[in-house]
Amino acid sequence: MECCIASALWCFIPLYLLIHVLCFIFADADFTLLWAGLFGHRPENKLKGLVVWVTGASSGIGEELAYQLAKCGSRLILSARREDELKRVKRCCLECSDLQDEDIRVLPLDLLERTSHEEKAKAAIQYFGHIDVLINNGGRSQRSLCLETSIDVYQALMELNFLGTVSITKQVLPHMTQRATGSIVTVSSIVGLTGAPLATGYSASKHALQGFFNSLRTELTDFPNILISTVCPGPVQSQIVQNAFTEEVHKPMAAAGNQGHKMPTSRCVRLMLVGIANGVKEMWIARQPFLLFYYTWQYAPTFAWFTTNILGRKRVQNFKAGLDADIAYFTKSKTS
Repeated sequence: MECCIASALWCFIPLYLLIHVLCFIFADADFTLLWAGLFGHRPENKLKGLVVWVTGASSGIGEELAYQLAKCGSRLILSARREDELKRVKRCCLECSDLQDEDIRVLPLDLLERTSHEEKAKAAIQYFGHIDVLINNGGRSQRSLCLETSIDVYQALMELNFLGTVSITKQVLPHMTQRATGSIVTVSSIVGLTGAPLATGYSASKHALQGFFNSLRTELTDFPNILISTVCPGPVQSQIVQNAFTEEVHKPMAAAGNQGHKMPTSRCVRLMLVGIANGVKEMWIARQPFLLFYYTWQYAPTFAWFTTNILGRKRVQNFKAGLDADIAYFTKSKTS
């Protein structure tokens, strides 16, 4: 009998490991998030009727968040600098959902104008009477080498990505602690956990966000119903590259390159909403090989440094060749 049990275990353990390896190869998020997607709450049930304030809602991940939240039945406050684009997003939300005009508030917001944030937060809260979820999505990326980058670019990245996000959070957090419930979800990045060439300032701003919200989470242990969640996407099809800072603050990107190899925005946002609905505190969202980077940096940092140096060199080569930097992980760099 004991021999049979031992034989069964010897057969089961390799099969169990094989299944996990195969799942990991085809995974596009960490196992906690994927498990929540399979067996947890559905966003359509948990987010229906909730008031969600989305910053950076005029394009990219923020725009897709608006559409999917509208389909879930969430009431929305949409913020970004470009009011015309926000109105366009609102029209699309109304067309793709059962929401009425009064269920969506367009609230123009500039994260750099921190003196206006108290007034904007009051307006957002007063419109629906409360805010259930704040999604800090506004920000810009970077594509430039450190040796060529003005210090003004680093200041702009910290002012926008870090201080702007912290400022809005501090305006909304007292409202949530008073109600003893709510969710603050912040879009960080894979480079908020690791690092990447061409994004020294962007990575620094995202590392700052990770440190801030990880610390804030521990300060709120007396408020167990307030979720502090950070989202760490890998490369996603959005306009973040087109709008990235370069070596000078006002110098635009020459060319963004082909973005087709990146994760579709719709899939990234769906996983985000699954995480929010299930109270996931940190979400890793990326296709392979990027997802592998998260795990190697977490569990094998020495090996992670070795692989990052190799792939980072290719990333810089692609950037200098006028290609999208992230395509270095998929194809050989072309040189002129």
